[in-house]
Amino acid sequence: MSSITIDNLVPNFEIPATGEQTISLVDLKGKKVVLYFYPKDNTPGCTRESQDFRDLHEQFEALNTVILGISRDSVKTHENFKAKHEFPFDLLSDKEEVLCGLFDVIKEKNMYGRKVMGIVRSTFLIDEEGVLRQEWIKVKVPEHAAEVLEAVKKL
Repeated sequence: MSSITIDNLVPNFEIPATGEQTISLVDLKGKKVVLYFYPKDNTPGCTRESQDFRDLHEQFEALNTVILGISRDSVKTHENFKAKHEFPFDLLSDKEEVLCGLFDVIKEKNMYGRKVMGIVRSTFLIDEEGVLRQEWIKVKVPEHAAEVLEAVKKL
């Protein structure tokens, strides 16, 4: 369960992003926001998920919705990932795990028989007023972006 609960206001945040900018939630007021947390740039599942959001980007945009991808990778790594796959949305660098902590997405995972702390693939949908409306935890990549798009249409 996230620290933020459904139907409650998401606290403002400021976080470094691609394009040499800092993104804050307050600056996005009046737009719906999709925050998708993923473990690492340039890995198969994370690439596929990001490409799926890219391929549906125009439909999200038509619904007044901003997509933001978040991982603990550096802004520089994000810039390369974004350019390589032509993502039309920004990627946020959460090296300090501020948003990861706020949304409670860092969990113990089993990687090659070792226990490690990492991002559990999760997506959060925030409405135009900054209220959390839906969350997906332990996301399976196939069809996920389309499922999020359907939820946006219902808001």
